[in-house]
Amino acid sequence: QVQLVESGGGLRQTGGSLRLSCVASGAIYSINTMGWYRQAPGNQRELVATITADGSINLADSVKGRFTISGDFPKYTVYLEMSSLRPEDTAVYLCNAERVAFMNWSGYEESDFWGQGTQVTVSS
Repeated sequence: QVQLVESGGGLRQTGGSLRLSCVASGAIYSINTMGWYRQAPGNQRELVATITADGSINLADSVKGRFTISGDFPKYTVYLEMSSLRPEDTAVYLCNAERVAFMNWSGYEESDFWGQGTQVTVSS
């Protein structure tokens, strides 16, 4: 199977910065899209940013100008550089990989995967 492992979460004051990383591992052939979503208590999961293997980027309006996404697809890694953090950025940030082509016991498959999440807390 495929696993996604996030790192880099933590506690920052308003205006601070954080860098999140996510690495996918397993018998992977390719990944089409990697990205970050977030979920705050009582809220629905929302898209933060995604990047495709050919470099197309999608950023939520709420983070434009403050967050940057980048990817190293040969290493199945995606990063989220967060700056000018606000209390409303507080959430669990989850890594996502879409259209992951991988090998398992039954042969070739393609599926989407999620990480366990990393907590980002911004204090006012």
